[in-house]
Amino acid sequence: MTTFDDREQAFENKFAHDEEAEFKAVGHRNRMLGLWAAGLMGLSADHVEEYARAVVKSDFAPPGDEDVLRKVFKDLSASGTKVTEGMVRGKMDELLAIARDAIRSGN
Repeated sequence: MTTFDDREQAFENKFAHDEEAEFKAVGHRNRMLGLWAAGLMGLSADHVEEYARAVVKSDFAPPGDEDVLRKVFKDLSASGTKVTEGMVRGKMDELLAIARDAIRSGN
């Protein structure tokens, strides 16, 4: 292999690693968002984890933050919780930063 090939392989490996880390961070963020929302809605302990899993699943069909935002905002609004889309989006951003840090530190 040439030096160029080695560098190309290293960049490809880094890209794959970064993509995997971001996927994990988004999943972790979604779980934390579900736990946060469940707390605001006053769900019983039996339903908190179930709701967090439902939030994580909402990201897969189709993937993207907007599905998660819509689900959590709709559920919070339906429960009578006074929250805006901006508040939910802000919490998503905050939790994504926490999740990224956790993934980087190996937690």
